[in-house]
Amino acid sequence: MLVQSCIPIIPSADLNKTLRFWVEGLGFSTSREMYDDGRLIGCMLDKGNMWFWLNRRAGNPVKPDDYNGISLYWAPADINETREHLKSLGFAVSEVEERDYGQSEFFLTDDDGFSHCFGVATQK
Repeated sequence: MLVQSCIPIIPSADLNKTLRFWVEGLGFSTSREMYDDGRLIGCMLDKGNMWFWLNRRAGNPVKPDDYNGISLYWAPADINETREHLKSLGFAVSEVEERDYGQSEFFLTDDDGFSHCFGVATQK
């Protein structure tokens, strides 16, 4: 059986807060929203051929200290423009670093504690 797609599920303590990063920060659109007593508990995010499902974190909404969660590696069209955009929205972004393995990267940790790395091939 061939796999045709994969939709990662991203748990969140506060979906409305999390959507600020995904929609305003990264330019995703939302669809298929699910509510419980008027509170958003899940939604699909899409941008081009990328899809993610955000849902309310099960159990304790506070991230445990030893929780690793997920890490995402993004390939932006313009790394500096993307970094400045996220920074202008108030996200704490690292400096762009040129790695010895040929990538230029910066990092941020979102409000749910997930690590996001943004990287492109280093231009020489």
